Amino acid sequence: MSESWTNSLLKMGAQFDAGRVTGYASDTSDHWLIGSRGICDLSHYGLIRVSGEDAGGFLQAQLTNDVLALDVGAAQLNGWCSPKGRLLAVFTLWRTSDAYYLMLPRPLQAGIQKRLGMFVLRSKVAIEDASTLTVRWGLIGGSSTELTDILPDSPSPAPGTALTTATGTVVRLSPARTIVVVNLLDAERLWGELLAQRSRLSANAWDLATIRDGVIEVLAETQDAYVPQMANFELAGGVSFKKGCYPGQEIVARTQYRGILKRRMVRVRIASEATLSPGTPIFSPLFPEQAAGTLAISARADANTVEALVVAQLEAIRNNSLFVDQSFSSDAQLEVLALPYQLPDPP
Repeated sequence: MSESWTNSLLKMGAQFDAGRVTGYASDTSDHWLIGSRGICDLSHYGLIRVSGEDAGGFLQAQLTNDVLALDVGAAQLNGWCSPKGRLLAVFTLWRTSDAYYLMLPRPLQAGIQKRLGMFVLRSKVAIEDASTLTVRWGLIGGSSTELTDILPDSPSPAPGTALTTATGTVVRLSPARTIVVVNLLDAERLWGELLAQRSRLSANAWDLATIRDGVIEVLAETQDAYVPQMANFELAGGVSFKKGCYPGQEIVARTQYRGILKRRMVRVRIASEATLSPGTPIFSPLFPEQAAGTLAISARADANTVEALVVAQLEAIRNNSLFVDQSFSSDAQLEVLALPYQLPDPP
């Protein structure tokens, strides 16, 4: 996070925990709530810039989605797998006229950036940290038509687009979520202009919107834990099965075409006043000797409940048999909620 932008947030009364804005001292509202129009700071996400003559081909050989199919001004969900075919990182990736940008949780950025650099070899590729020169925000709910005034000459973006002006970039992920990346020098002014039309929210609100979009977030606790299909990554548009090889591609393809998947990701509701940590085990009486799954990301939905994305055994999901502890009491049971896409029928 830029020190100057951090200081600006502190002057506004921002409260932090582990680099995330948890609320504002001057507000009495519930910062986890998603209103029709809100804005939250996303400085806990880092930004990697990949440029150079061979940048597209380099990323194509590393990531799960079809980078070479990405036009200038387009965005996509993407991932990077280990040789075991398990996700090491999940990115929002977009392309500008001169570079590709990968946004991911800040705690993972340095390690992922360094590891990507090991594969550059003789390619004409530069991999840089673009986090300190930009400020990143998330817009939640409502339309993004007001951005035409904030970022001149930028029409309201449709999902899957990344529109860039001299002021910044607007990346539309879904009807519920939009990323705004602006130049550091313009941040305070633009933030104030957006606040005239939106309420300010905490990082929890962004997490909740991400969960409701059915998009996994990989953190240190869940790195190398999930084959993309376990995380519904292909259903969310993060995998191409028509592109060439990338690390773990054979395992990902085998999982897809042989129908050997035993785990899937579901959205759940939990009776709790506090969020649960990534990697928290999930249990089922159908699997008494081991955990039936793990929690990937959670967020407060209201004062008494939490929503989460959980990767668990399909058998436990189908039998509505997921619990947050091994008491298997009704209070510990997870309620499965709808996702914006349909899970495939069992083979």
